Amino acid sequence: MQMHDVKVHPSKALLKREDQLAWKMAGVATDKVAVQKDVADMIINRIIDNASVAIASVNRRPVVSARGMALGHAKKAGGATLFGLAAGTTVSPEWAAWANGTAVRELDYHDTFLAADYSHPGDNIPPILAVGQAMGRSGKDLLRGLATGYELHINLVRAICLHEHKVDHIAHLCPAQAAGIGTLLGLKQEVVFQSIQQALQTSVTFRQSRKGEISSWKAYAPAHAGKLAVEAVDRCMRGEGAPSPIYEGEDSVIAWVLSGRTQADSKGRNTVYEPVYYTVPLPAPGEAKRAILDSYTKEHSAEYQSQALIDLAFRMREQVADMEAIERIIIHTSHHTHYVIGTGANDPQKMDPKASRETLDHSIMYIFAVALQDGAWHHVDSYAPKRAGRADTVRLWRKIETREAPEWTERYHSRDPDTLAFGGRVEIVMKDGTTVVDELGVANAHPRGARPFAREQYIQKFRMLTDGLITAREANRFLADVQDLARIPAGELAVLNVAMPRGALEESKPGIF
Repeated sequence: MQMHDVKVHPSKALLKREDQLAWKMAGVATDKVAVQKDVADMIINRIIDNASVAIASVNRRPVVSARGMALGHAKKAGGATLFGLAAGTTVSPEWAAWANGTAVRELDYHDTFLAADYSHPGDNIPPILAVGQAMGRSGKDLLRGLATGYELHINLVRAICLHEHKVDHIAHLCPAQAAGIGTLLGLKQEVVFQSIQQALQTSVTFRQSRKGEISSWKAYAPAHAGKLAVEAVDRCMRGEGAPSPIYEGEDSVIAWVLSGRTQADSKGRNTVYEPVYYTVPLPAPGEAKRAILDSYTKEHSAEYQSQALIDLAFRMREQVADMEAIERIIIHTSHHTHYVIGTGANDPQKMDPKASRETLDHSIMYIFAVALQDGAWHHVDSYAPKRAGRADTVRLWRKIETREAPEWTERYHSRDPDTLAFGGRVEIVMKDGTTVVDELGVANAHPRGARPFAREQYIQKFRMLTDGLITAREANRFLADVQDLARIPAGELAVLNVAMPRGALEESKPGIF
């Protein structure tokens, strides 16, 4: 890997294009390095994973609405498929990216990568696949495009923290999606460079979408990024340019939104540039794109930082004979877990039994209480209003607090894979003064966990989530096609769609489209 220092430059510096991060990212996208076998295998796993959670959510209201909007943009020639519908129904690819991206994201149940910021790199798949279908590309083209999307997304997340500036994580996603589309289509570096810059310019949004009363926009945001990415590439293929340099300019994202803000001098005249650098890792020319192997999927339908704590709750419940005898529960965990899904967020909604599902899956207090009581987790039942409102659950839930522990924050940000951790240490204090204490660093499904996910587990997850929703024939057909991804010929990527039986899909309320 090569490390690239990125900071703000004044316009008069005339920063060379070759020295700009977006140009270097475009260089990675246009490097024709082969996709290695273990990377290709993991890409297949994640396509299976996305299809699993998309079909499981296909009749949830936000997904129904997104699909209804997409169907208002039908396109027979040069169209892309929609999850749940037969491959003969196609829409414009940016709208397929929107609808399918929403279906993938709705349950908060697909892959994750955590470092300086948060990400769900599987969100790269819907727009890149949609463009591949629309433009008649092959399975090999798709593999190359997805390897790029994952690589650039994950490396931006390693280096640049958006959360501290209350910027939503799609600002890293959208440029990666645009770059992945560029690789898929074999575009020139100049076109990919402009596409990355347009994608970033249009996708800076704010973290209120994941704060307070969390709404369906949490699922829509990555899908919106995918739609923006498709549109950005389309414009740049036609010869249009973008704001530049988008990362390093004096009025850029880094300058005014992130840590390189400009400021006036003591007399309010000259602009002073704070010496803030981000160091972004990127593969060297000819170096394989392997970042996807550092990401991990979810066994449980909840925010990733709760995965290890759910597994820990299952283990600890064996030591608690009477839940009513609990005085309080303290979860010692990382800064991010405490402040994003813990009591450090200071969101009263995280303690409200009438909160939305989107809010509940960002409340580790609720999640830990239910996991401790039930010893199981279900993507629907664990969030049902009746379940959330159960009196004994509410009592237990409100006895739980989180505390930031420096050692867990350090492990969360560790660059050593042997110490990297996203869990915590839990103290259950009983009314008689005794305590039950245990800790878990990584979820069981994590590559270093007790039961790491491999192809078998991805297939099991697919069959579990789609059981009763699609036919056995369709399940078997999709699994056979996706596992033969590299051999899918040009123009045949529609086989990666999964169709429901006729009449099984709910229809959206009417809108404008």
